[in-house]
Amino acid sequence: MLVTGKEILQKAHEEGYAVGAFNTSNLEMTRAIIEAAEEEKSPVIIQTSQSAITYAGSEEIAMIVRQLAEKASVPVALHLDHGTDWDVVMKCLRDGWTSVMFDGSKYEFEQNIDITKQVIAIAHPMGVTVEAELGKIGGVEDHVKVDAKDATMTDPAEAVEFVEKTGVDYLAIAIGTAHGVYKGDPELDFDRLKDIKSRLNMPIVLHGASGVAEEDIKKAVSLGVNKINIDTDLRQAFQRAMHKVVKEKPDVYDPRKMLQPTSEAVKEVVKTKIRMFGSNDRV
Repeated sequence: MLVTGKEILQKAHEEGYAVGAFNTSNLEMTRAIIEAAEEEKSPVIIQTSQSAITYAGSEEIAMIVRQLAEKASVPVALHLDHGTDWDVVMKCLRDGWTSVMFDGSKYEFEQNIDITKQVIAIAHPMGVTVEAELGKIGGVEDHVKVDAKDATMTDPAEAVEFVEKTGVDYLAIAIGTAHGVYKGDPELDFDRLKDIKSRLNMPIVLHGASGVAEEDIKKAVSLGVNKINIDTDLRQAFQRAMHKVVKEKPDVYDPRKMLQPTSEAVKEVVKTKIRMFGSNDRV
């Protein structure tokens, strides 16, 4: 069943678990994510980045996700990840996304508030819920690139003001994670997370979770993270499975036979993350 992001995340917030938000760009990955969620009896959020939309086409990727989601036995939200382009956000609203992120973290605080409010003013009457970001998360993810020197932690007081002025449904905060592949072990600011959660009492989002130690993920969930974004881990699983097929079965040229192992690899990662986040058996 296709639902809004808030329908999934509000329940996670109230009951103290997190839901995985997994990035997709094609049929195989989408099917693998939903099958994993169904087997684990977990709600799930399927995300598309702006570059995935450019790759697959907005209407095309929306049709794939929506068709599979509407047949699914678990709640599924279709979410725009890191929407930095106004036109892309608006097109996603028109094409049937049930949740969008406007990422205004590159702007000054007041401008981030103003644009986020404009997005919400359009999205909410359409029944679409909205995520925003406060603070700057380092690293590289598709078109989003923030140098380590420019990454900044989310200020708790600013978070309160931001939510009060925008009415955003869930907030992505910066507590030390980064997009892409980590070169060392990230040090998460759990005290900052705890402070922000206690002040806001709303669903909190953690970006850059691929590669973060399981114990740190579980601690973040225990302190109030309710949406956890996973992209790099899925891509790496896909890559490893594809390389194995090419190496061990060089004569195989049927795309279906080449892609099936990648789907299974992605599915196993999703199932592992679902259990780690505590969203299994929540449907």
